[in-house]
Amino acid sequence: MLTRPSLGFGLGLRVDHYEAILAERPRVDWFEVLTENYLVPGGKPLNYLTRFRERYPLVMHGVSMSIGSTAPLDLEYLRQVKSLAARIEPAWISDHLCWTGVAGRNLHDLLPLPYTEEALAHVVARVGQVQELLGRRILLENVSSYVAYSASQLTEWEFLREVVVRADCLLLLDVNNIYVSSVNHGFDARTYLQHLPAERVQQIHLAGHEDHGSYLIDTHDHPVPDPVWQLYEAALRHCGPVATMIERDDNIPPLEELVGELDQARQLSARVLNAPPATMPLAAQRAGMPAGAAAP
Repeated sequence: MLTRPSLGFGLGLRVDHYEAILAERPRVDWFEVLTENYLVPGGKPLNYLTRFRERYPLVMHGVSMSIGSTAPLDLEYLRQVKSLAARIEPAWISDHLCWTGVAGRNLHDLLPLPYTEEALAHVVARVGQVQELLGRRILLENVSSYVAYSASQLTEWEFLREVVVRADCLLLLDVNNIYVSSVNHGFDARTYLQHLPAERVQQIHLAGHEDHGSYLIDTHDHPVPDPVWQLYEAALRHCGPVATMIERDDNIPPLEELVGELDQARQLSARVLNAPPATMPLAAQRAGMPAGAAAP
């Protein structure tokens, strides 16, 4: 089901690290770019992005598709996404299984869906439209949530599984989001993992969160905590080698600190999967080969 082999271990591309990445060529196999930051016809952001693309594989990750909204799909936005993809040739394009607004108004939040058959059919149809317009399969990410709908008929993992199977799309598995929601809603995170179709998991997100005692908030402003590392180990055992990256959106540390955290993911993956924790050579990166493969 996967569109290509694992890219290895990546980071979210952030402005704070632009110059350090170009100067240091850090131990990072690939970068995830925030789609909306580069939907412009030219200028400095795209100039940097072109330079990064010459050195690393890139993937695109958006927050505005609003795949679960009842409002019509924003076709102009999707055309811009397709144009950017033609320019930087990302390994894949992802967004979130959520809705972000109605009546043309973006609420700038990733809001959960009711897990009903009606919502399921609606999302599957819209994913089909998006994939036809973009000319490729997309990845959908599970979001963290803080409210639930009384109308829900399915568990979140049942809903997510049915969406990716019926729509024939792929899954961006956010391990931190599973953990955050499991605490907030009182379900077992490993049960969630075990019911997902491993063959459709193309990418994994790792991140930190804020602990408010009786609930957690997905903030991406802390290092990956121990419970998320433990759940990542379970995800590796369920899914096998999957492209993994660390998200950091606030309290952003120096690049080397994040690279060190990424090395933790490398070491954990190597231990769980019994593979050497090698960094992918640049030639292998450009060829789309998995970490540890020999360059041509």
